[in-house]
Amino acid sequence: MLDGDLLYIQYAMKTKNSRRDFLKMMALIPTIPVLSSFSFSNIPEKPAVLSHRFKLSLNLYSFNQLLRDGAIDLFDVLHFCAQHNFDAIDPTGYYFPGYPAPPSMAFINEFKREAFLLGLDISGTGVRNDFANPDPAARKADVEMIRQWVEVAAKMGAPNLRIFSGTNPHDGFSRDQVFKWMAHDIRTCCDYGKEMGVIIAIQNHNDFIRTAADVDRIFEMVDSDWLGLNLDIGSYREADPYREIEKNIAKAVTWQIKENVWMDGKETPTDLCKLSGIIKKAGYRGYLPLETLGAGDPYQKVPRLLHEVRQCMV
Repeated sequence: MLDGDLLYIQYAMKTKNSRRDFLKMMALIPTIPVLSSFSFSNIPEKPAVLSHRFKLSLNLYSFNQLLRDGAIDLFDVLHFCAQHNFDAIDPTGYYFPGYPAPPSMAFINEFKREAFLLGLDISGTGVRNDFANPDPAARKADVEMIRQWVEVAAKMGAPNLRIFSGTNPHDGFSRDQVFKWMAHDIRTCCDYGKEMGVIIAIQNHNDFIRTAADVDRIFEMVDSDWLGLNLDIGSYREADPYREIEKNIAKAVTWQIKENVWMDGKETPTDLCKLSGIIKKAGYRGYLPLETLGAGDPYQKVPRLLHEVRQCMV
């Protein structure tokens, strides 16, 4: 039996119409290739490795003093970022009203709306915690605070929440012991992140975590797909920072691109073109937040760094 005869029998059983009606209907339907003859040969294969793609953001610590003093607010910096055509903004939690308590839903929505209307993504946010603290109650409070800010990040549409390892001297405890409880606490935070779709981005901040090897160790111990690295180029101070960046770059989900790095114990201007080559070679795709530090007017320093980054990286 031919395929057409089979179609007609099925059609007639359902409609009780004649073969003439069936043929008229079929004439109106575009020719459909037989499934067995369909070929996927014209569909391009997915490339094995994607090229790099950078989106420039601004970490608001660049305006830390002005924000802390109340001279400006988050909305002022939103407009600054739009004026200078950043792709995104990275607003640290410290600058939201009521921190460390989460801001109101009304404030979150107003900030999110204003960013959207200005064409800005919210590339991430961050909190301050200390998981090097030997006091379990203090660490538990930090875990809860991070949980609350994971929810803030999700509500804002921020893909990651930056956290620290810690600065507590942990007298009487070995680094091995600290790594063990730190990994447990960070894994708990990553579980919250997984629930809300927010990556936990730990920063190498020359605190408890100082080297590329320290970064590798905490990632191995936490063992979570929801842990990423906030790669701070200015905080590798015990070895060649560019080599350390190369070792850790595969873990980077966000950055802090700074004016200076540390070479041989001295603060040295960042070789942005060399850095760009490293990041491009790794095929990094995502946000590159800039952060200026130290004395000087951020209204002058940020545009200068932005211009230099664009010259080398974009």
